[in-house]
Amino acid sequence: FLFIRTDRQARDNSTRRPQRILITSRILTILHYDFFTSIFGLVSYFRNGLCCRGTGSNWGGGESSSGRGCQSQSTQPGLLQLHLHRTGLADCSFALWRVGIESVKYVRTLTCLNNDTQKYFAAPSKRWASFKKHLLYAPVFSKRHNREIQLSSAMNVGTLPTRFQLMFLLSYFGTNVLFCVYSIDWALPAASSAKELRNRTGILAVVNMIPLFIMAARNNPLMNWLNLSFDSFNLLHRWTGRIVVLEAIAHAVSWGVSTYIGGGWAAISKAITGTPFITYGFIAVVAFVVIAFQTNSILRHAFYETFKYLHIALVILVIIGLCYCTMGGRARYENSQGHVPECWKGGSKTLVEALPGNASRVTIEMARPWTFKPGQHAYLYMPAIGMMTSHPFSIAWSEEAENLDPEKLAMNRQDILEMQKTQMSFIIRARTGFTSKLYKKAEAAPGGKFYTKCFAEGPYGGMHMMHSYGSVMMFAGGVGITHQVPHVRDLVAGYANGTVAARKIVLVWIIQSPEHLEWIRPWMTAILAMDKRRDVLRIMLFVSRPRSTKEIHSPSATVQMFPGRPNIDTLMDIEMENQVGAMGVSVCGSGALSDDVRRAVRARQHAGNIDFVEEAFSW
Repeated sequence: FLFIRTDRQARDNSTRRPQRILITSRILTILHYDFFTSIFGLVSYFRNGLCCRGTGSNWGGGESSSGRGCQSQSTQPGLLQLHLHRTGLADCSFALWRVGIESVKYVRTLTCLNNDTQKYFAAPSKRWASFKKHLLYAPVFSKRHNREIQLSSAMNVGTLPTRFQLMFLLSYFGTNVLFCVYSIDWALPAASSAKELRNRTGILAVVNMIPLFIMAARNNPLMNWLNLSFDSFNLLHRWTGRIVVLEAIAHAVSWGVSTYIGGGWAAISKAITGTPFITYGFIAVVAFVVIAFQTNSILRHAFYETFKYLHIALVILVIIGLCYCTMGGRARYENSQGHVPECWKGGSKTLVEALPGNASRVTIEMARPWTFKPGQHAYLYMPAIGMMTSHPFSIAWSEEAENLDPEKLAMNRQDILEMQKTQMSFIIRARTGFTSKLYKKAEAAPGGKFYTKCFAEGPYGGMHMMHSYGSVMMFAGGVGITHQVPHVRDLVAGYANGTVAARKIVLVWIIQSPEHLEWIRPWMTAILAMDKRRDVLRIMLFVSRPRSTKEIHSPSATVQMFPGRPNIDTLMDIEMENQVGAMGVSVCGSGALSDDVRRAVRARQHAGNIDFVEEAFSW
């Protein structure tokens, strides 16, 4: 937690020391993570090595479970030894990767602070460009990645991973299969082989539940440590869950086979109904199977609120079943407790306004100061709208204000905090459920607005800063502008202060109607009034469904409006003709827009040094 505190201090002092503390603390957190992962691996190795002597399993290497135990003197490397070596290599590789990426960004930022051309960083590395084009950024097939696969308007079967994600998932699945079957002597009687497979699949199912639960948490500490988005962890959570379900089923089937060989169906029935720990284990497996069907993408998207509460109830049932099963079976186990920070800021006064284009502007006056970074989001809980629901929304704008009372003198820390207020704003597009209720209530209220109480949890995210890029292109579709506006504000301020490498900032916003401009009008007015804004920022607005040509007009040379949808290839070619330094391309919008921008970036990897950042939220 010392390293976490150091990282937070680095973020708070970013205007004074933008990169030095940040890169140091990031390296420390990586080493901190690797150290504890290695310790966990060693503890797991010795724990399971001791356990296998009591269970007759072959996890420690040596001969099979025919009564000779683990055979610690065996020269054959044990399964846990292989697992430990693999984990150590993976940790070291990822640590080197992270240190290398952060070091490049750090050096690039420092070098480019007083360099307006940045030609060295504009040239691509052939090998790195090929890796990004064909693996890191590449979809499984030609183009489609974040665009949802829909069987109909009401049936959504999800999205496809990238090639890099697919390789990781396949390797993870493959190693789990390997650990289940490695070194089992299949020449032994079927009952013995089934018992060995039963032990392995049961242990792996429980062990895999540790990362499964961690990746399910929205305040997952690994997001900041590993610099991975919630979207990536959500993908890993879903597939890890499927692996756990398969291992639980294999565990139950293996137990059933060994029990059937020993006493037939009568023995299985007697064990399930008469042995408590087996009964609870059977309940847990049934709950796992129900979860597997219940998490089907079509059902999850069509009935999300029902899915969420049923999912939580089934998970609780699984945990109860596993606890009674393992304790009843006198299995050796360890408790691992960790601090999970809660970021609730208390009920705050909130203004909700109905805006044109079926959107609501939510402005929260936080009870205490809130540290905010561009690209972050928060979970909002409004009891007046939804009693049991909280939803994530990008923080579109934040302002700090001091509530100075000349008649009141600050006597303690609490008085100082009361004087410092943070105001955060969100734009919420009305869809279904919570967002629809919110908009309808605001629309029906006098003046199109009402006050309510709101709890905010967060902030989360904000891992992809654009400070080290000389050229920055940001694409937004519809309400995706809420993610890009804070980045624009941050980069323009950094350019004026000389703390970022950015020399060219282009914002491309695609909207359906000019009335959507009202969503961010007050904030965009503030950005356009910022110092040196004209030197660095250009804004291009594309109206896909204008009612007439009279609605299309460009206020100035740096703020232009066009009818129709943009040609992303043309826009990127224009910017790359005069590219300054490395280029960062960010997109937040529909899946189709994200895939189009991804394709354009991949096609130009060898023409310039271009990085791609996609902000998406899948569930």
